[in-house]
Amino acid sequence: MKRMKSFIGIIVLVLTATVIFTACGSSNASGSATAVGSTALQPLAQRAADMFMAKNKAAQILVQPGGSGTGLTQVAQGACNIGNSDVFAAEKLPADQASQLVDHKVCVVGFATVVNPKVKVDTLTKQQLIDVFTGKITNWQDIGGDNMPIVIINRPSSSGTRATFKKYALDGAEEAVGKALTEDASGTVRKAVADTDGAISYLAFSYLDNTVKALKYENIDPNADNVISGKYPIWSYEHMYTKGEATGVAKAFIDYMTSDEFKATISQLGYIPITEMKVSRDK
Repeated sequence: MKRMKSFIGIIVLVLTATVIFTACGSSNASGSATAVGSTALQPLAQRAADMFMAKNKAAQILVQPGGSGTGLTQVAQGACNIGNSDVFAAEKLPADQASQLVDHKVCVVGFATVVNPKVKVDTLTKQQLIDVFTGKITNWQDIGGDNMPIVIINRPSSSGTRATFKKYALDGAEEAVGKALTEDASGTVRKAVADTDGAISYLAFSYLDNTVKALKYENIDPNADNVISGKYPIWSYEHMYTKGEATGVAKAFIDYMTSDEFKATISQLGYIPITEMKVSRDK
């Protein structure tokens, strides 16, 4: 009987210790980490950082924009802890640098062709998009719109959003040189399109609002359901790269972004949890 009581007592102590450890362990990350790169991922990364720091008072997460190429370069050089990217590292970095990075896919994001609301076109084919962005078509009246010059607004070459759009919407075609305006970030692209008659560009779903008009692609709506099913092809993984395996507060932050707890926020902000995807890509 005494042995039984002792055994039960040990079990109670173990369970109590486990509960205490779990409760403490859920909010005990400390230290600082900087995440640099993709502006497409920036809204989600910033929201995650705010929520993570609210739970972990001793942690500091700084999220900075700059584009996927910048994020990948900086993390490879050890200038930041996390490189946020819309593209795989091998697409932006030399093989010897890319091989040193560890990929953490945190979600999926779709990208839409966007135009100024005055443009009276609702859908474009892949070939029409290629002809527009390569400068072959220069007026909206040539593709079903009004007599209005087309104003292309691009992202810089370091942009992962640009690389994704070029790869999946334009079939890799080289965009027109010297015939397009360039904006550094997704937010400024949205404003430029909204303010410029005849403008066309591309944005992550997370940046879409009523100031711009999202076009169908091959008559397919740019929305999460069509990305998930594979019907809509213009999407990418959002990556958080670390140099070597993630450690410390950087690891805790990445783990939080991929946790079940944060999954609802991913959807709320216009991104797609990877677990919902019915298709995948390895490059």
